[in-house]
Amino acid sequence: MPPVLPFTDNPEANRLLGEDPLALLIGFALDQQVTVQKAFSGPQELKRRLGRLDAARIAGMDPAALDAVFRERPALHRFPGAMAAKVQALCAAIARDFGNDARTVWSEAPDGPSLEARLLSLPGIGDMKAKSLIAVLGKRFDVRPPGYEAVAPTWPTLGDVDSAEALADYQAGKRARKAAMREAAGS
Repeated sequence: MPPVLPFTDNPEANRLLGEDPLALLIGFALDQQVTVQKAFSGPQELKRRLGRLDAARIAGMDPAALDAVFRERPALHRFPGAMAAKVQALCAAIARDFGNDARTVWSEAPDGPSLEARLLSLPGIGDMKAKSLIAVLGKRFDVRPPGYEAVAPTWPTLGDVDSAEALADYQAGKRARKAAMREAAGS
């Protein structure tokens, strides 16, 4: 049974994140300049609006049509146009490079460094998101190819979130780290 990832207040959205690898990757792509809850609710709402999540279908949509889907109220993101383009690019890479199967991004990675490289090859997934995804995959899905430990983060990530309380603790810690970084930069 796939894990339920408690990243939102919506049990259906949380189940989708555990069941659909494309939903998980879209959630990570949307996870910037909005709350974790907003970002990871996005895949469920996108699925509702489109009828299903399919990388090739999303990649092949008219960009203006996908933009309109993202802007429909409530907007899927604080920056719906930019995020529609980012999700479309992500889906195009999955369709083109991974046979339209998001799960193969990690299921066919022969080792930890390859897993990290495959994640980093995806539009919208930078270093910090790749590390967090590696943690989620290892801790919640038991995806730990040889060499996993060499690329797994040693700091708190969404991979440590297994409950609403853990999510609140994670977010509080993240805010505190950001405040400390701002304070250090200002000194």
